[in-house]
Amino acid sequence: MAAVPLITGATGFAGGHLLDRFTARQERVHAWGHRGSDRRGVDATGVEWDAVDLLDRASVRDALARIRPSLIYHCAGAAHVLAAWQSPAHALRVNVLGTHNLLESARDIGLACRVLVTGSAMIYAPQTDALTEESPIGAATPYGFSKLAQEMVAAESGLPALLVRPFNHAGPRQLPSFATSAFAQQIAEIETGRREAVLRVGNLDARRDITDVRDTVRAYEAIAERGRPGVPYNVCSGSAHSMHALLDVLLSLSTVRVRIQVDPSRLRPSDNPVILGSHERLTRDTGWTPQIPLEQTLADLLNYWRASVAQPS
Repeated sequence: MAAVPLITGATGFAGGHLLDRFTARQERVHAWGHRGSDRRGVDATGVEWDAVDLLDRASVRDALARIRPSLIYHCAGAAHVLAAWQSPAHALRVNVLGTHNLLESARDIGLACRVLVTGSAMIYAPQTDALTEESPIGAATPYGFSKLAQEMVAAESGLPALLVRPFNHAGPRQLPSFATSAFAQQIAEIETGRREAVLRVGNLDARRDITDVRDTVRAYEAIAERGRPGVPYNVCSGSAHSMHALLDVLLSLSTVRVRIQVDPSRLRPSDNPVILGSHERLTRDTGWTPQIPLEQTLADLLNYWRASVAQPS
């Protein structure tokens, strides 16, 4: 029987969209999610689900030994910057120890397949110019530290690890703990009368490089196929937009008028004014470029929340 790839964190945002690519092509794939997570597409042909706790090394080793995947997309992890401020130990355990358990388990059973590890652009030191993979490292948040340590674990694992540094990505099914999704959810709720016409926001001056999540996972596949192990790759659009500009696009798509109100609980203890990346290396090595316009990303995100809000409670 031919070996099959594995997606960890397949019930998450990026992992779920990566899973969509496999199911759309009707290809077999192993999918791991934590217990109690929403197994979207559980009945899709070719998807073999398993609930695996990455913090339980014995369970990870046993699950890997059972399936022996041909490739691992490691998308599981603690992904929210603000939550990492609130619980730094949790972010470190999930992102660092979870990755360590996965990679060490693969070595224990003699698995030599490629492992794509999704890190983060938050490991870079702040700068206003476009960040390249050679830019200075200087994680300034608990989340950034956890992702830097995760990448170091992968780089020193002895396995053919593919190091991915995604910048912000957005699109349908993103949790409302992320800014653009929070905007879209609030607009959808205001449109249906479930919320007063006040949209609560954090820092709107911050400028972010945002890629459609569907382009992001397409980059993951390109790196898995053509990337160089041990060489980090930025996954980004190459353009930075202010949160205010992104909100304006969403409001232009809305059917209602709203009042904007800054919510202190949505402000981060530390917030880089600009995060902008260069995908030159990724494009050179794999041919990948972003394809989906940001306006389409935001329209699809808003329509996702409109459909979600319209569902019976």
